Order: sequence, then C-alpha cells, then structure tokens
Amino acid sequence: MTRRLIVWWDGARVGQLTLNEYGEPEFCYDEGWLVTPDARPISASLPLQSAPFHRRATLPFFEGLLPEASQRTAIARTLGVSERNEFRLLEQIGGEVAGALELWPEDVEPAAMDANAPLRFLSDADLIALIDLLPSRPMLAGGESGLRLSLAGAQLKLPVICKYGQIALPAHGEPSTHILKPEIARFDGAAENEAFCMRLAGAIGLDVAPVDYRSVGDKRFLLIERYDRSTSVDGRTIRLHQEDFCQALGFTSAQKYASDGGPVFRECFALVRRATTRPATEALKLLDAALFNVTIGNADAHAKNFSLLYRPDRVELAPLYDLLSTVVYPELSQRFAMKMGAGRTLEELEPSDLDKFAKAIEMSAPFVRRRLAEIARRAIDKGEVVLGNLNLPPDRQAIGEAIRNGISGRTALILSRFG
Repeated sequence: MTRRLIVWWDGARVGQLTLNEYGEPEFCYDEGWLVTPDARPISASLPLQSAPFHRRATLPFFEGLLPEASQRTAIARTLGVSERNEFRLLEQIGGEVAGALELWPEDVEPAAMDANAPLRFLSDADLIALIDLLPSRPMLAGGESGLRLSLAGAQLKLPVICKYGQIALPAHGEPSTHILKPEIARFDGAAENEAFCMRLAGAIGLDVAPVDYRSVGDKRFLLIERYDRSTSVDGRTIRLHQEDFCQALGFTSAQKYASDGGPVFRECFALVRRATTRPATEALKLLDAALFNVTIGNADAHAKNFSLLYRPDRVELAPLYDLLSTVVYPELSQRFAMKMGAGRTLEELEPSDLDKFAKAIEMSAPFVRRRLAEIARRAIDKGEVVLGNLNLPPDRQAIGEAIRNGISGRTALILSRFG
C-alpha cells in the first residue's frame, strides 16, 4: 500500500504528499522544483520551502481537491475506503482535479496527452445513462475505465471534454475542458436558475465562466467551460492552476462557511490584495461579486465559491461560478454565507451595515453603496434579454420567469434602500 503520492504540474514533478508514521498527511516540495527559476507554490498557504508541511498546513489544500458531503461519502463507499481518508481518496481519483495539478502514485507517471487519439463522443442515450449513473457513482469512481476524476463541491458534477458541440469523457491524458452539472433533483429549476444567474452576471460586466443550458431526453444539465484551461497555439488543452479561497487561506471544506469558523470578507479581500498581481483591480472584482450575490439572493456564496487563478504571467480572481438564487427555495437558509456588517439577510441589511462592510474590506462606504445600486440597476435592465437568450423549453419558461421576477423584486428593494 503506497504511502507517497507525487504531485505533478504540467509534466514537472513539484513535490510529494506522504503519510507519516502516524498516518497523517505531509507535503514537501522537491528540491528540483525549488531550484527551478520559475518555480511557484501550489498554494498561497504552502509557500516554497525545503521543510515539509505537517498535517495542519497540508490538509486544507489537498482535502479541498475532493468532492464534499454526500458525493465524497458515495465515492468512499464505492472505493471501499473511509470518507475521512483523504490520502486514499486522492490516490484513487486525484488524476484530474481543479487546477493544473495531478496526483499519482510514485511508481506511475502522468499519461502523456495524445492529441491525435480519437475521442469517444457520447450519444444521447450515453448521456442519459451517464446522468442516471452519477448519483450512485459520483465522478464515475471505481469504474473499469481507469478515470481518476475529482472536483470540489457538494453538487453532482463531472469533468468532460466538449469538442465540436459534442461531449466525451477525458481519455489519453487529455485534460477536461468543461464541467457537466446535472440539475439538482431536490430543487426544481436549479439548472435554469444557475444558467440565468451566470448569464446575468456576464451581461452586467462581471467575469464569469461561460455556461450553456442543455437538455437530453428528460434530463436537464449545465455545460460550464472550465476557466482553469487554455488552448496552446497548436491546439492542445493546457491546465491552469487555481485554488479556492479556503485552500489559499488554510481552511478545510468543513470550514467553508463563516458561521463554522471559516473565512469572512475581511480575510478574503486581504487575500486578494496580497496574492494577486493587480490588487486594486482584483479587489474591485471581488466587491462586484459580493454585491451581485446580494442582488440575486445567493446566500451560499461561501469561501469555496471564490478562487484564485494562476496564469503564466499573473495571478487574478478566477471567473465567477456556482451563482444561484438560493433564496427562492424556502428550505434553504436565507442568511448570507458571509455577513455584511451585522446584516445576515437582505431584509436585515441597513445602510449602516454596508458602511461596516466597506470599512472591513478597506473601501469607501459611499462607493460601495453606489456600486450596489449600480449592479441592481444593471440586473433589472438586462434580466429580460438574458432570459430570452437562454432559449428555455416552453415547459420551463415559467420557472425562468419566476427566477427573474424574484431577482427583480430584490433589486427594487435594494434601490429603495441604497439607490
């Protein structure tokens, strides 16, 4: 049984994740990586150094690569390991994760990408069967295909390759290009909801991951372009490194909510100012994201729903993802994942709370108020066009209109209070 996983970045050996004599994970950079002229740390919480990082520093980043909640439980059950054994889970599914890294046992090297190898595109019947299979086999773990896939989050999702408008599973060492997200069975209209909110964010000028709303048979799903991928001049898909704010700040997935001891806005803005190449620009982008979440009623905007993207020449706030108006579902909490001042919901949010929020993130209170009102106005202006461009099926149009109308009601409240 292996006690060592090698961490690879774009074909280069970066370091090793090991189990110490007590069975606890430790990470250490390889000396060869440390002397590389353009060596970069894999996380803001794991700076370049020769000494190993012990469990407390190691766990948040690597645990944060894994699915969460029921998805992790189902994968662990399929693989016959404990859901709390992050090392064994990464050993089994750590080949294709968020960002640029690959984790492989020490006697295995990452498969070289064969750009000429044919992809097996999925038929409609294949897609329906795949979506039906995911609840019992998240990430297709434990199958015979040799896939080793992992994405953080509590929702069902799967990394896929999308070319020529068709969908295939990753193979031959080729990185995935998109994320397939089936609708959430518990929440009717979740696919339409997320598609609308993501498109609305893009329409008002926010940087957001491109998303398509699709259906096959009676299955509805989203196809989201991966922002942690780019294309080389010769047409190859290249992995870009990224990490979410929990990983960057040293918090585990169980601490993603501020109410569970996780990051608050003050820490998130400090991270962006400290870690990005253009601190002022990226802090403004994060402000817009926070205010947009208030506008649409996304009470689930926790620290794992914001990320840093490590491009070859700069570090920036990653495009937004997982944007959803959660307040339309009465069974979900209406409280912000990170409060603003003393305000925990839009109804509780007073101008004085927004002023306290502005002070905490070191911005001008009048500017923050104006920015919230501006985002609300843009959301009202663009909502109808965005909904029309989604081209929802006739039987789903009413759901889309209900989501748009709910957000319009929130924007009216925002403008009456802060406009």
